[in-house]
Parts: sequence; C-alpha cells; structure tokens
Amino acid sequence: MRDFNPNDDAVFPEGYSPQETLDDISPEIPNQLLDFILRSGPTEEVIDTDLFAVMKKRRSTRKFSDKPVETVKIDKIIAAADTAPTAGNFQGFEIFYVKGLEKKNALIDACNHQSYVDAPVVLIFCKNPSRVKLNFPPYILRKFAIQDATLAAGYSQLAAQALGLSSIWIGMFDEQKIMDILQTDLVPSSVLCIGYPKQTKFPKPRRNLKDLVNVVW
Repeated sequence: MRDFNPNDDAVFPEGYSPQETLDDISPEIPNQLLDFILRSGPTEEVIDTDLFAVMKKRRSTRKFSDKPVETVKIDKIIAAADTAPTAGNFQGFEIFYVKGLEKKNALIDACNHQSYVDAPVVLIFCKNPSRVKLNFPPYILRKFAIQDATLAAGYSQLAAQALGLSSIWIGMFDEQKIMDILQTDLVPSSVLCIGYPKQTKFPKPRRNLKDLVNVVW
C-alpha cells in the first residue's frame, strides 16, 4: 500500500488508506483487505441487501445534505468498485477520490458548471488501458478500459444506494480540464457524486419491457 499522509487531502487514490484495518491484514495479499472491508460495519445501520430493491430505489440526486459520509461507507463503495468484472481481470481503470475543496470547485467548471459536483464524496473513474495486458490492438484495449471503468462506477453507485446514500453520474465534462485538475494523463470516464440526499425521491416510470427488449431468433 502506498504511504499515507493524513494531511494531504488534495487528490486520491494516491495515499488512500481505508479507515478500518487489522494488524493481521496484509494489503499486499490479494483480496484480503477487500474481503475485510466488505464484511465490516457500519453496525448501527441496516444495509439494504435486496439487490433488486436497491436498483429500483436508485435515483439521481442533485441536492445533497451537509451531513458527512462515514469513512467506512466510502471504503465499502470503493471496495464495491473493485469487485466489478474487468477484461481479463486486469482492472483497466483507476479511481481518483477528490477531497480538497479547491479541487472540487475547479471540477464544477470542468463539469459544465454543474454546481452539485462539489458533493460530500466525489469519485472520478479514469481509464487505464496500459493495465490491460492482452494481445489486442490499442483501440480494443481502450474499449476494454472504458468498459471496466463504467462497470466499476455502476457498482459503486449501487453500493452507495444500499448504504442509504444517493448519487448522480456526471458524463458531461471537459476531459482535459479534469486531467489537469487531477494532474494525470489518464482520461476520465465518469464523475460520481455521492452523499446523503436532502429529500428522498420516488422512482421514475420506465418504458415497458416489451419496448426495451428485441428478441432475435
């Protein structure tokens, strides 16, 4: 695990360290820390384990309360992203956890002046095709990376809902501005804003399944 500086709150994941760890857990051993995070707290709240209910209740939220999101919940959301399927299991994406207020304000401009981008938790999912060690042309590896990053963001969004939080997916942004803010050469795929909603929204109606599915024989 990378060295953690508690005074550095600008940009993550460099320096990210889950809150709940145990002395006998080695982050160098695959899945050990991930399994621990997914099993741990918060014990004072009921977590919605009905996946279909979670999917049905999920709504995009543009107004978040000032209530801070517990670190253990952020750990679980990021851990959920790590469980998403990826091409060849090479995990062709990275997550930037933006904490600094100055960085969040800059993101508002980069995200087409959408003011709610300064939510309590801001995760930026970036493509990293260099991680995908498969023998395919570069454009295929880039396609795999965007699929990996998109699935990871979707898993995080459902995890947030299950933990009593709400979120909004940002897809309209200036890629280069975000890359400059993050000081990275990785291209962003999506920005996920998470927090406690100011009010609970009811699910919106969707089209009839018969208008969604095309059966091919």
